[in-house]
Amino acid sequence: MQRFLLVFICVLFLAHIGVNKCFAEKKGDILLKTIAEVEVEEFNEEGKKEVKRIPASKVVPGDEVIYTNFYTIVGNEPIEDATINNPVPKHMIYLQGSAKGKGTFITFSVDNGNVYDVPEKLFVLDPDGKKIPAKASDYTHIRWQFKKALLKGEKGQVGFRARLK
Repeated sequence: MQRFLLVFICVLFLAHIGVNKCFAEKKGDILLKTIAEVEVEEFNEEGKKEVKRIPASKVVPGDEVIYTNFYTIVGNEPIEDATINNPVPKHMIYLQGSAKGKGTFITFSVDNGNVYDVPEKLFVLDPDGKKIPAKASDYTHIRWQFKKALLKGEKGQVGFRARLK
């Protein structure tokens, strides 16, 4: 019963974020759309195994979800210092080393997006109040900072993987 309830809550969560259309909103001059997918193995017409991505409509504890943010520059002026911030969804654990983004500098937050830094400079408090190095499971947010100006019509993607607790 407890497992069923957790799966039900996760399905509701994924439905709430829209699964394959989590959000598409204009942030200044950047159009942003996020999707959540899982990988499945299928056999192709030749009988060979292939890995495909499908919308993450149902996930159970232990499942890995791939979050991808697609961006399109819709403004007329170049965007200097463009940044995409993404929370790690509640009940998910960020998977170490999975954040990707061509031409970006990636940092993380362990305090709900208040401060971002590289992993080796992030710390949390243990149960005794002692400052210890943060682990990937402590990350609450991910930030991609673009290293160059983004131009009108430019498209791309950034993303990460997380596992359902």
